[in-house]
Amino acid sequence: MNAPNITVSVDEPQWNSKPAWKLPGWAEPIIVASILFGAMYMTRRRNYRIFGASPSNDGYLDRLDSQGSSDALLAHSSDSDCEYEVVSTSKHPPKLRKWLCCVLATPNTSRFRNNIHSRVLQRFPFLIEMFYWIINYAFYRMTSITSQKIFAETGIWNVAQSHGIAVLEAEEYSWLSFLFTLREREIQQWFMHGHQDALTVLNKAYALIHIPGTVGFICWYYYVAPSFDTFAVARRTMTLTNFCAFITFIFYPCMPPRLLPAEYGFLDTVRHDDAQSVWMSGKYVNTLAAMPSMHFGYAFCIGMTLIYHSGLFRRTLERGESRKNTFWKMFYLAVGIGYPAFILTTIVATANHYFMDALVATCFVFFSFLCNKIFYVFIPLEDLMLYAIRADKPIPTTGDRFHERGGRI
Repeated sequence: MNAPNITVSVDEPQWNSKPAWKLPGWAEPIIVASILFGAMYMTRRRNYRIFGASPSNDGYLDRLDSQGSSDALLAHSSDSDCEYEVVSTSKHPPKLRKWLCCVLATPNTSRFRNNIHSRVLQRFPFLIEMFYWIINYAFYRMTSITSQKIFAETGIWNVAQSHGIAVLEAEEYSWLSFLFTLREREIQQWFMHGHQDALTVLNKAYALIHIPGTVGFICWYYYVAPSFDTFAVARRTMTLTNFCAFITFIFYPCMPPRLLPAEYGFLDTVRHDDAQSVWMSGKYVNTLAAMPSMHFGYAFCIGMTLIYHSGLFRRTLERGESRKNTFWKMFYLAVGIGYPAFILTTIVATANHYFMDALVATCFVFFSFLCNKIFYVFIPLEDLMLYAIRADKPIPTTGDRFHERGGRI
């Protein structure tokens, strides 16, 4: 099996399509920030004041002993692994956390409930979600540096290129070849010959939908999910998928099709169209992270969550959740299927990913869903971090609108 077997002679047509518009560099961060801070406001705790007494809400927090999980890594349910027991008669007894095969005692942060930053968090609990996703993004930025150091002697570019060629060979010659009846270059060439305007749309979609769309989904689902437990499963699944991908990025750098030598028949249409995102530039962007496709991994996770949210395949609903009518069921089902399909078309047509990248991302999502509770091991660390900054854990507001009188607050 030799690399020349998958090289082709491609008649590249003249690139005629021109972007109709181009966002300035500051626009995308403003869009993402607007989504995040808009969600922070929408999910605020009503009738809770940062300055002054909030008797009604203080009582609510007292009943929960201020132990709702912040990021939650899990929620404050009676059967969760993070549940603690009172072990003394002191005003702020330590918490007992189940951790692997032992039990750890961690500080009780409720003593910091009235600190100003604690009250800000209680008023805007979505700030915790924003903080943990910033950590996710920071870990992604580290993958490029770490991978370059690991492959410094052999040369990361050569390693990534050999891995990219190996993916193409696996799709065409391995026992999995029956899954890949279409070839990536065939998809791109179809768009290049007579459908360049559509390809321009996909170039923009690749650059602009991934981060704002994913951030928007997290914000939206935090607000509409029937319970924080349900939201936390989706968020933990996406987070674990992230870390599975980050590990792969580090130890298996893979060149995207658009960066392969010209004889493999791919064109870097996003940069050719000058449609790249501001998030695709910078010193710490990992351009050799094709395997797996987090564009598709996120899209698939979002799609499955939307299908679950439709209630179409569920016989029972959560407390306070109402059965959706046929229109909304079909709407969520259509978007749940259509969004991942659109993203798959986008990443392949723009030569940013292989079909194999999407397959591996799908497997990571299923693995992460089954193993998402692994993040429970970080609960004691979360306790210590909050104790160190003298902050109390905010109670999530997800699901409140279902549980209050009239269904909304």
